[in-house]
Amino acid sequence: MLIGKRRKRPDVEIPTSSMADIAFLLLIFFLVTTTMNMDKGIGMVLPPTGSGKEVPKKNICHVWINAAGEIALEGNIVPLSVIRGDIKRRVAENPNLIVSLKSDRETAYEVFIDVLDELKLSGSERISIASPEE
Repeated sequence: MLIGKRRKRPDVEIPTSSMADIAFLLLIFFLVTTTMNMDKGIGMVLPPTGSGKEVPKKNICHVWINAAGEIALEGNIVPLSVIRGDIKRRVAENPNLIVSLKSDRETAYEVFIDVLDELKLSGSERISIASPEE
């Protein structure tokens, strides 16, 4: 039986001189091909300016949000969970009800959107977003 000598294989080396070039090419490729998602805001259809009509006070329900994120419904501070049921009841009593939502300039965006969602889920189709107080 012949036992042959094993040949010693030469060590294989990976050339690292072009690794930096490849890394930078990949970086540039991903920078060029990546798209950034831009916040486009809330999609709403706004009426033209100057088209305001006088609305009777009995047809308006005021909702305020202060800078601390507290919600006031007709002057009474209420939790977010109460808004949907209360507005739903008021809309059932008065189908012409307009909900006027007004917030402070410092109000958190999340709180404003949460309140707006609750108003929409309450079935109110007439929601007025009033400009923030100065």
